[in-house]
Amino acid sequence: MVRRAANGLVACAALAAVALACDLTAPADGPPSYSQVPDFELIDRRGNVFTREDLRGKVFVADFIFASCTSMCPMLSSEMARIQRTLEVEPFWDEIRLVSISVDPEHDTPEVLAEYADRYDADPEHWRFLTGAREEIWSLSVDGFKLAVGDAPAGADEPLFHSDRFVLADREGRIRGYYDALSPDGRAKLLADLRAVVGAPAETSSAPGSLAGQRGNPE
Repeated sequence: MVRRAANGLVACAALAAVALACDLTAPADGPPSYSQVPDFELIDRRGNVFTREDLRGKVFVADFIFASCTSMCPMLSSEMARIQRTLEVEPFWDEIRLVSISVDPEHDTPEVLAEYADRYDADPEHWRFLTGAREEIWSLSVDGFKLAVGDAPAGADEPLFHSDRFVLADREGRIRGYYDALSPDGRAKLLADLRAVVGAPAETSSAPGSLAGQRGNPE
């Protein structure tokens, strides 16, 4: 819980820095635009090169995880799997990508990520798991997505720390929002904002357990 609170503070500080550094715009399709996801070149779970260009024209949700994590990452991946199940029945599913990037690439080879992805029944075309060089991935997290990552202090439960935020980006790779992946309000707001960015009608379902149509407070 202490680490989650620390991650939350770091994420909020990062967002404040983004807001100060950028002239936030409010596109017609929903939430404001924060910054641009930079170019990158990583490797997917099939061993193929995967770049920023592979996401061009797609609305995507990204997070950072590592396969040997036993605390926060299983919860993050379970929530990403929930998003997959929610969206895969939508007519705009082909316009969506989910992206999980390992912050422990020395351990998380494509083979390891393939096994990890299978645990969550990840759709191999829509939910991509990426690895690569640690320096590039950590720079992508900190400088690209504005999310903290690093070696955990001595005595921590896990060897690494990283953000628990999901990030929404639009078809042009502009970051449109940061969401607390482990909060029901955060997940509901992500789904509502995603629908706005993709251009889908607002969900009004009141079915039990439905996350869509609920709006949480902005982070």
